Amino acid sequence: MKPILQLALDFVDLKRALTCAEESVKGGIDWLEAGTPLIKSEGLNVVRELRRRFPKHTIIADLKTMDAGRIEMESAAKAGANIGIVMGSASESTINECIEAGKTYGIDICVDLLGVEDYIGLAKKAEQWGAHHVGLHLPIDDQMLGKDPLEQLRKLRKHINMPIAVAGGLNSETAPEAVKAGADIIIVGGAINKAPDAKKATEIIKKAMLTGKKIKSDLYKKYSMENVRELLMKVSTPNICDAMHYSGAIMGIHPVTAGAKVAGPAYTVRTYPGDWAKPVEAIEFAQKGDVLVIDAGGQAPAIWGELATHSCVQKGIAGVVIDGAIRDVPEIRALKYPAFSKIICPQAGEPKGFGETNIAIKIGGIDIRPGDWIVGDDNGVVRIPKDKVLEYANRAMDWLERENRLRKEIQNASSLSEVAELIKWEKKIGKEVNDKQ
Repeated sequence: MKPILQLALDFVDLKRALTCAEESVKGGIDWLEAGTPLIKSEGLNVVRELRRRFPKHTIIADLKTMDAGRIEMESAAKAGANIGIVMGSASESTINECIEAGKTYGIDICVDLLGVEDYIGLAKKAEQWGAHHVGLHLPIDDQMLGKDPLEQLRKLRKHINMPIAVAGGLNSETAPEAVKAGADIIIVGGAINKAPDAKKATEIIKKAMLTGKKIKSDLYKKYSMENVRELLMKVSTPNICDAMHYSGAIMGIHPVTAGAKVAGPAYTVRTYPGDWAKPVEAIEFAQKGDVLVIDAGGQAPAIWGELATHSCVQKGIAGVVIDGAIRDVPEIRALKYPAFSKIICPQAGEPKGFGETNIAIKIGGIDIRPGDWIVGDDNGVVRIPKDKVLEYANRAMDWLERENRLRKEIQNASSLSEVAELIKWEKKIGKEVNDKQ
C-alpha cells in the first residue's frame, strides 16, 4: 500500500487547528486527525467541523478510549469520523466492543499500542479481532528524552500483516526511515503544526516519504546528549524557563557582553567579595567547555577582570557567571566573551585564597551543583539540573518551534491575545462556599 501521511492536530483551540488543517490539505495531507488535546478541549464538534470542511478526507478521532467503547465509537462515527482510536492498554473486552461498534456504525478501529509492554502480542490479537490497524506511538514526554519508535516498528513489522501507523516526533528526515522500517501510515504532529507555513512543511515531508530520501531539517527533531550543547545554543533562556515550568532563572545576574551566548556544565567556586584567588585558580581545573559559576557573596569589590578572561579564552572555558563584581568591562566586551555578573565595579580586592571549588552553591535563589548546565544570553542566565538537561533542552526547542507558528499567525493580522484566546483560557475560579450560611 502507498504510504499515508496523517496530520495529528494537537492543538487546544479549534480555530488554530482548522487554519493548520487548511494549509496542510493544500500541501497534500492524506488523513486529518482530531488530536486528543483538541477533542478534550473542544469536544466532538472538532470532528463535525473537520468533516464539514474536508468532506473527501479521512478523519480520525483520537479518543484514546479506555472504557465505554461502544458509546465513544458510536458518537465519533455519527460526528463524521472514519477511524476511532482505542488504547491497547484498555481491557480486551473494551477493545472488542470498539471493533464491534465499528462494524455497526461504519467506523474503522485503530488500536494504540502506547504503554503496552507486550505490544507484539496485543497487535497479533488486534489483527485477529478485526481492528483496521495498530498504532506505534512514542509519547511526547518520551520524545523529549531523545527516544525514537523505529526499533519497535522493525520488530512489530515481522509479526503482523495489518497496516501499522507510527507516531513520535517524525519529520522530513525520519519519515522515509519509518516507511523503510515498515510503516504504512506516517503520523506527523509538530513538524507541521509548529511550522510557520504548514502547506510547505506538508509538501516537504510527503516528498521525503514518497521518494524515500531524507530532506534535512534543523527543527522538529529530538536531540541526544552528544549534541545537547548545540541544541542549547539554538534556544533562548526564555525558551528554557518556559520549558522548566517558568523556573530556573538566576535572578540578579546580567549580561556584560551584548550578543554573547554560552551553554555548558558548571564548574563552581565560592569566594569572598574581592578575593580573586580561587576564581582564577579554578580556570586551571575546569574542563574545556565548562562555565565558571562564582559565588562572591553578591558584593563588590571585583573578583574578575580582563586578565582572567584572557586566561579563560586560552584554556577554552566557555563563560563566567559571577554573583559579585566584575571590572575591565570594555576589554571583556572587545573579546566578545560571555560574561555575566551582578555588579560592575572598578575596584578589585586582594587574592587571599579564601573559599573552595567544585562544590554546591546558591546564587540568585538557585541551587547550583557541579555539572549542572548553565545557559546565558542577553536575557540573563538559567540553570538546568544535569540529570534533566536533555529533556529540558528538547522541551525548550519545542517552545521555540511553537512560538514560530504563533508569530506567523500574529503577523497575519491578528494579536497574541486573539491567537492564544487568552480570555477563554483564563483560570476559572468558583465562588467560595460560605459554611456559615
